[in-house]
Amino acid sequence: MEPAINRKLVLTGLIIGMFFSALEQTIVGTAMPTIIGELNGFSIFAWVTTAYLITSTTVIPITGKLSDLFGRRKLYLIGTILFIIASALCATAETMEQLIVYRGLQGIGGGMIMPLSQTIIGDIFTAEQRAKWQGVFGAIFGLSSVIGPFIGGLLVDTISWHWIFLINVPFGLLSAILIFAGMKHEVIRGKGKAKIDFLGIATLIPALVCLLLELSLGGDKFEWISAPSIALIAGAILFTGLFIAAEKRAEEPILELSLFKNRVFFTTNMIGFLLGLGMFGAIMFVPMFMQGIMGVSPTVAGSTMTPMMIALIAASVIGGRLLLKWTFRTVLTSGMAITTIGFFLMSTMGTGTPQWVAYTFMVVLGLGMGLVMPTIMIAVQNEFPKHQLGTVTSASTFFRSIGGTIGVTVLNAVMNHSLQESIAEQKFSMGSGQAPDSNALFGILIHPDLLKIPEAQKNAFIGAIKDMWVSSFSITFLTGLVFVLVGILFALSVGKGRVKRDSEKIIEDIPSAAN
Repeated sequence: MEPAINRKLVLTGLIIGMFFSALEQTIVGTAMPTIIGELNGFSIFAWVTTAYLITSTTVIPITGKLSDLFGRRKLYLIGTILFIIASALCATAETMEQLIVYRGLQGIGGGMIMPLSQTIIGDIFTAEQRAKWQGVFGAIFGLSSVIGPFIGGLLVDTISWHWIFLINVPFGLLSAILIFAGMKHEVIRGKGKAKIDFLGIATLIPALVCLLLELSLGGDKFEWISAPSIALIAGAILFTGLFIAAEKRAEEPILELSLFKNRVFFTTNMIGFLLGLGMFGAIMFVPMFMQGIMGVSPTVAGSTMTPMMIALIAASVIGGRLLLKWTFRTVLTSGMAITTIGFFLMSTMGTGTPQWVAYTFMVVLGLGMGLVMPTIMIAVQNEFPKHQLGTVTSASTFFRSIGGTIGVTVLNAVMNHSLQESIAEQKFSMGSGQAPDSNALFGILIHPDLLKIPEAQKNAFIGAIKDMWVSSFSITFLTGLVFVLVGILFALSVGKGRVKRDSEKIIEDIPSAAN
């Protein structure tokens, strides 16, 4: 704990900064139809999200290492200022291309703020206090996901879409001022004047960009087996190899490869990666299921994740408390087991599943994920000295983010492949002689009145489409379940480490002091 740091100011600044940087990941989606209508650029609008994802993910491990060397305060303020400037620029965008560039810049700032918030928590609190506050910060992240779409819709409807970005400016400035004042006397534990690993940065960035571009565009803008796809995969492999070689020789590597020899570091990052694979990949299909199969309105479908996120918030706070009594292995294994049950329950949903049952299943899923997410961070921070917290904390955030990106791609491919197989088996035709694609079939589910055929045939046709979608949803969630099951094996191998209470630490220190 740093006595020179004003923890009240710092906590307030971190909460504000983390909330709004996390909010930006969900608030934009609600406003996209309006933005597209004003700026046009429908063919490239997905890049508004993709640009943010690529830059924020890429900067995470670099930020963590630099904060170990030069202090959290400097890096956090730089990230916040970038985030503020980019947010203001986004609000002034006159074309979709401009908005995409500004969102990429905003992603750099957001990618610096998120891991540094958790790192600073690790710096200013003891292990026991850290367990409580990391759970709270996990809840803040979940809360932003719940209210982001609501705030976005409210701002678009009452003011304009520009304010989904402008709202970040005053709160970002407040966060920066609080951190500047609260951490004025920060003690930098790193070497400060150590050499920056420029070669590591120069090879890591293109490796991640190639990988994320392939995952974002492959199967959409170009085929998986095509010249652009092969070039991106080859680039990712080449630069990853160069990055590993650079890290072995660097005086202060961006990511110390020796960290992976630590069991807790390796297993918790694998758990985060696998949880990201299942969680982010599968839950994106839930609103589609609710709207297409259960027939809820788009407004209701947009809020279907609320029960899961509320459960995640509650479990994050409870999980922090449980860590004061249970080992990391117990909490992680319990959380992954509950998540597995949630995935299985979701895979059983069908056309006759009541909404309240679906919401109950989502609550189970949220409870499991809420136990795991903060525990991963706390376990890693508990294992390493404070001068390495930036590196290990950022690594934890990075692997979960990469897992989510890969999960979205993999499970989307599983979903589409299953649907295309069902279409081929059913020998569907829309009258043109060609089999419809999944987009056309989902359009029929959303707008059945557009199908101009006799009522009896329409009902049978729509019923068959729903059955295909239900089957594909089930396969998708079962695939996600496999990822989480593998995660249980890693959770069991974390070890018997646990958070020690402050009183226990004092008692243990007495004999050594006497000696």
